[in-house]
Amino acid sequence: MDLNIEIESLLDKQAPDFKISKLLKQEIRNYLDNLEEIFKETQGKAFLVHHTRKVDQFLSIIYKVVLRKMFHSFQPMRNSVPIALVALGSYGREQLCVHSDIDLMIVYKDIPGYNIKEIIEKILYIAWDAGFQLGHRVHEISELPEVSRTDITIKTALLESRFIIGSNFIWMETQRQLGVIRRDNTKEYVLAKIQEAATRHKKNPISMEPNIKESIGGVRDANLAFWIASVRHNIFNLKELVGSIIEESDYTEYRSALEFIFRVRAALHLSAGKKEDTLRLELVPNVANLLGFEKGNPAKAQRELVSRTFQALDTIRKKTAYWIGVLAKPYLFNSDNLPLLRNSLLEPKIFLCENTLYAKREQKPKTFLYYLKLMIKISNNHQVKADASFCHLIDKTEIPKTKGKQLIGAIRQIFYTKYSSSIIDILFKSGKLSEVIPPLKRIMYLPQFDGYHHYPVDIHSIWTLSVMDRIDHDLLKPLFDKLDKDSKAMLKLVALLHDAGKGRIRDHHEVGADLFKIYAKKLGFNEQLIKEGILLIRHHTRMTKTIHNEDIYDESTVSKFVAPLNSQKLLNMLFILTYCDVKSVEDGVYNSFTDRMLKTLYFSALQILEKPAIIDETAKRLRREQALKKLPEFKEIPKSLQKKILSIESNLFFIKHTPKEVLDIGVKVKNISNYSMKIDGTDTLKIEIYRKVPINLGFLLGKLSHLELVAMEIFKLFDGVKYFVLEFNDTISSDEIPMVEKIIQDSFDMEKSIKLIKPKIKRKEISIDCEHSKSYATMQIKTSNQRGLMAYVAHYFDKLGIDIASAVITTRKHRVNDFFLIEKNGNFCTNKEKILEELVEK
Repeated sequence: MDLNIEIESLLDKQAPDFKISKLLKQEIRNYLDNLEEIFKETQGKAFLVHHTRKVDQFLSIIYKVVLRKMFHSFQPMRNSVPIALVALGSYGREQLCVHSDIDLMIVYKDIPGYNIKEIIEKILYIAWDAGFQLGHRVHEISELPEVSRTDITIKTALLESRFIIGSNFIWMETQRQLGVIRRDNTKEYVLAKIQEAATRHKKNPISMEPNIKESIGGVRDANLAFWIASVRHNIFNLKELVGSIIEESDYTEYRSALEFIFRVRAALHLSAGKKEDTLRLELVPNVANLLGFEKGNPAKAQRELVSRTFQALDTIRKKTAYWIGVLAKPYLFNSDNLPLLRNSLLEPKIFLCENTLYAKREQKPKTFLYYLKLMIKISNNHQVKADASFCHLIDKTEIPKTKGKQLIGAIRQIFYTKYSSSIIDILFKSGKLSEVIPPLKRIMYLPQFDGYHHYPVDIHSIWTLSVMDRIDHDLLKPLFDKLDKDSKAMLKLVALLHDAGKGRIRDHHEVGADLFKIYAKKLGFNEQLIKEGILLIRHHTRMTKTIHNEDIYDESTVSKFVAPLNSQKLLNMLFILTYCDVKSVEDGVYNSFTDRMLKTLYFSALQILEKPAIIDETAKRLRREQALKKLPEFKEIPKSLQKKILSIESNLFFIKHTPKEVLDIGVKVKNISNYSMKIDGTDTLKIEIYRKVPINLGFLLGKLSHLELVAMEIFKLFDGVKYFVLEFNDTISSDEIPMVEKIIQDSFDMEKSIKLIKPKIKRKEISIDCEHSKSYATMQIKTSNQRGLMAYVAHYFDKLGIDIASAVITTRKHRVNDFFLIEKNGNFCTNKEKILEELVEK
């Protein structure tokens, strides 16, 4: 049944107020429950208007009900009752969102013949009982100007007044008073609103969770332009200024952006089920779904939603900032500043005042090259920013599609200036950054859903460059200052482009390196600098990943970290880049702990760089690792097993084995419980042993000392497994293989012993290095080939509890070259003299 008919029926029955409120409450609930379906059909401003008018209908019904109840059959004409219901705020602008406050003002004239206050009370009580969350004001018409002077928020709300229902006579008188309010203390009002906006912007900066109402470029900024236009030009819609203050193309772009923000805001309220103006990450999936973004690819849909939100906010910021400047100009003028203004004249119609660039409005733009050279000249000495007037001028300046040598040279020069980020920031705020530097195009307004970055990629990249321009780190500033000018410029370009590869399918480090290579070449950087830049972008997260995921006190970790850099200059630049990158994530992310860890890694890496042999070895290992990662079979094994294989400490293990062999050995380890062996007598004898339990190596080699051992390898793998490979220069028959198996099995009895003959080794044939690294010492024996030599050494090491991490035994021309990598567990270096005494021939 129609709501009006039902209410009419209740009125005829003289039903109490609560029954009417109950009926209205149910109708309102039914309407709100159906809002999501309505939203799917009608979005943007149209949805807000629809919702506003629906609320108008409900309040109009309440108003009519109260008049019927108060006057019964003697109800006067509506215009005769000195009351008017007026919408304020977003409700007055017809921008009422789903869960926004309903700001209602009841204006009246206190005529003795009407019981006005009782009528007003009844309207409010029924509205509250019906479930309306009203923010209400009740004023007599004559007191409106005085009320508006008490608070600029009240004045602002009154400026947005809209008639809902009631006496047209009262509304006409109200409009006259609103006109007085508009003209009252306009300068004070405008300046206060501008200051209020500045405070709001500081409180709500752009982040990965933007507040689309309060943030820079949010609904409040759009409203601010209207409020100032309203008091200055007595208008009721910004569109009225199109053709005079506002260009039609700018207004069209602005309206499109604002329409999108309206859609997002309504979807946010519906998703949250409450008043919510922050696009929180947990709400993004449902908002994207409500707005109809690509449902087949949720990740892409969510990325597109947030990206378009950032873009819309930036468009509103750009347009309204300029309009507000134009509209507020008469209120900002101060004749006392004219001498300062004259002294600030930089070029005709362009001023530099307090390190801020201003441009006279309504001037015909010159060439982009002209303005770029001007910015470069200033940025050599000042960290400048730009007023909206200058940004608007740059926005209206055309950039040639084909950039000539002069323009490319000027763009290159940006990175040679002291404050490069000043120019980049002005280009960003003017909407020209991706035109000037095309590699940034795909990351403009690109969100980062990693839970780490606080800002979208474009802003994070600009801030990284900004931190580099202002670097004040006690260690890094001197390192940066020592770089030559070309290296500084290259590093600044790297800082800006380090995340340019994000948003693609491929790894962003590799894509970013490719983009840098092409663009740096176009700008004319030399090949060596380009190679260095590519390396820095490929490894720009290497320092932070190492300190957070690896043992930075382990020399092998440090070696793997520094091997791709292989120079102190690149290490210095990577540390500088890492510092700037982390500082730009969010305030407080770069803390004393991070600084201490990065410094520890840096100084350890400097020490490793003094050992080129280790660097070379580690670099070879890393190349093998990369080849291993590309194997299809490697990609198919569990991630946990991949990580274990890559964590094998021995560089030599990776160097001596092909990627496929490394994979096969790693997979086999997974199934080892105690030990496993493989004996191959096809050609010469070869024994492979995987052991998790201890092995009596001296006994094993002693029992096999009748055979000529020509090569032996020992590698510590993972999960407590060691891998032994013994190669002999002798062949055995198939009948002898069971005997060898029995010897190997007996070798796992640690109680067994064997009498061994001491080899003949001269003192000069043994070298011991206890300073090889923090974790390992080495021993090398170069002597004549003697049967049982390895058995004797291994047996003595077992006796002292010395753990051989890796061993490589090679025999050539009756000479052996035995190399041992030994863990520093306290048993080797402390017994150095004892070992020499035992092994060296008297």
